[in-house]
Amino acid sequence: MIKNEFNKITSSASLAALSLALILTPGVDAIGTIGDGAEAARGQDQTANLFGNTGVFSTITDVLLYILGAISVIMIIIGGLRYVISGGNSTNVTAAKNTILYAIVGVIIAILAYAIINFVLASFTSEGSGGTNV
Repeated sequence: MIKNEFNKITSSASLAALSLALILTPGVDAIGTIGDGAEAARGQDQTANLFGNTGVFSTITDVLLYILGAISVIMIIIGGLRYVISGGNSTNVTAAKNTILYAIVGVIIAILAYAIINFVLASFTSEGSGGTNV
């Protein structure tokens, strides 16, 4: 009985001390941008330019968009060939049209994703508050 009361008192005292410490602790303000954090985390042998037109992120997205463009052109050509050699069979014609349609939808989604990523990166790396580099 006494042990339970002692545990209640110590837990209440601990909670009160923690609450008081949180109340009396001065606020911490974030300083810098995401670019500053990325620069601080960069190793010695890594490139210094992570953002911008020649940065690592731009290079990666450019390469991925190039690969996606090549794959989509190949799929559109395959869909066109399937359409030509379908011989009027309705199931083959539908499959060929779907191949072309899905390739075009994939390109549109990739372009929209690229635009969204650029907008978000520009928002996070802009200097000052409230502005974007769009």
